[in-house]
Amino acid sequence: MPADEEYMREALRLAAHGASLGEVPVGAVVVVGGAIAGRGWNCPIERHDPTAHAEIIALREAAAAAGNYRLAGATLYCTLEPCVMCAGALVAARVERLVFGTRDLRFGGVRSKFRIADSGTLNHTVEVVEGVLAVECVELLREFFGERR
Repeated sequence: MPADEEYMREALRLAAHGASLGEVPVGAVVVVGGAIAGRGWNCPIERHDPTAHAEIIALREAAAAAGNYRLAGATLYCTLEPCVMCAGALVAARVERLVFGTRDLRFGGVRSKFRIADSGTLNHTVEVVEGVLAVECVELLREFFGERR
């Protein structure tokens, strides 16, 4: 979908911003009603906060804007497959859709290691779409880690 690519490009922009600050380049946006309601990039180093993942930051911003922790009808776009913590937050926030760029083979909580977001054992399931702008998402991570090796 063209809109998925548009929002993923914004997530990529945010990921690049995080990389410029020395953070692992992951970006996320929450879209509600066709408008961006929350934005985030990884910043656990800057904030001294292990929960400061891009998805959590974007969800917090969107929930504050909505005045509600439930984000019914929302779509979260993320450059990297969410970890277990972030996948759980998607379920808790009642996010409708997750669109991510590339899998996280080491820590992925949605497809690679676990299937938390759309597990039938939880009280909410998230529709999952993967692979949107995957090449760009992988390249940003490769470049970042390549410079550090």
